[in-house]
Amino acid sequence: MRYLPPSDAGSRRPAAAVRLTVLAVAVCLAACAVTVPYGTPARAASAADPRAATRVVPAAAPYGTTAAPYGTTGRSASAGSPSLGGGRLAAAPCPEPPLVDGGIPRGREYLTAVMRCLDRSWSGHFARAGLRFRAPAVRFYEEPAERVCGVPWPAGAAAFYCTERATVVFPLTGEWIEGRTDLYPLKVAAHEYGHHLQSLTGVRARYEARVRVERARRAELGRRYELQADCLSGVFLGSVRRSLFRTARDWEALAEAVRAGGDSGDDGDPRTHGTGAHRGRWFDRGLHAVSPSACDTWAAPSSAVS
Repeated sequence: MRYLPPSDAGSRRPAAAVRLTVLAVAVCLAACAVTVPYGTPARAASAADPRAATRVVPAAAPYGTTAAPYGTTGRSASAGSPSLGGGRLAAAPCPEPPLVDGGIPRGREYLTAVMRCLDRSWSGHFARAGLRFRAPAVRFYEEPAERVCGVPWPAGAAAFYCTERATVVFPLTGEWIEGRTDLYPLKVAAHEYGHHLQSLTGVRARYEARVRVERARRAELGRRYELQADCLSGVFLGSVRRSLFRTARDWEALAEAVRAGGDSGDDGDPRTHGTGAHRGRWFDRGLHAVSPSACDTWAAPSSAVS
């Protein structure tokens, strides 16, 4: 779970609970909660109605290749990580609508368009891999509510994923989305979608089972879980990169934001998502490999997920 950081190119947030097992809702603000305005007003968005509808690293592999999981030579995932399907995520178009149009915020429209892109890309990948797919439900809130997904709204949270209800929740206010022109809201959505993929493939269930048994390692296991979602968000952004019409500076700014959103361990901040350097490496690993097989954080050495 993550919280909002300062509005600065590399923000980070105070942390929240590490164990998703003790929550009815897994709030991942790893990619979601950092808010880093880059000194530019937000511009893009997409259209759509609020809908709660369910639509059924350190050492990265050579860039531009499909990376094998740590400690293996093949494509299958490690014992701790069920397969998310081999091969690259197919290149696909995902043009961004404006987040602001004529001075009017269009966050709902923007995020709806992004979620449709995510559905198309990952459903196609799952079909090719022979895996069952069900798109997540999506809920939008103009302002944080008292309760969401059956539990109190996590204080300070940006977007998050409710594990028990397979629902991605997007507040339409907050630094993570308001007044932005960068790629950060897209990365946040892709990160939360990564948690949905972990649920679909059994990664989350296995992670939660290990937390119950390996209580002394629960913080490290939580970081492996979050860093895998960072990597999967990179896989998606890598697959749609050519259609985004973004500059090199846009991508550099996003990399800065990801690194800035790492755990510091200061002031009692729980180490829930990994250092900025590790978050950046796993995101970059997915971005260049464009394959979920590059995202096996479970087989990585502890030094890669600190």
